[in-house]
Amino acid sequence: MALSACSTGLGRISGDGVIGLSRSLMVSGVPSVLVSLWNVSDRATADLMVEFYRVWQGGDMGKARALRRAMLSVKEKYPNPYYWAAFVLIGEPE
Repeated sequence: MALSACSTGLGRISGDGVIGLSRSLMVSGVPSVLVSLWNVSDRATADLMVEFYRVWQGGDMGKARALRRAMLSVKEKYPNPYYWAAFVLIGEPE
């Protein structure tokens, strides 16, 4: 599941880790969640998500590697990490 909005990976920090939307989804059985750690650019995020799904659905690699490939692709157009480094994959990398 991809949550391509602003700050979707944030939550309250406790002794058990971060408690937020991603944790709720994982407890509900979602194998992995792609979330952002800060406010993101709409255009750069759209580019990143399109590239992520294009690569991942191509079947050649898992989600973690597809995310890395998408980040490198978006980095060419938007060199500042603000535009591509906000996203992390939580859960199963494949």
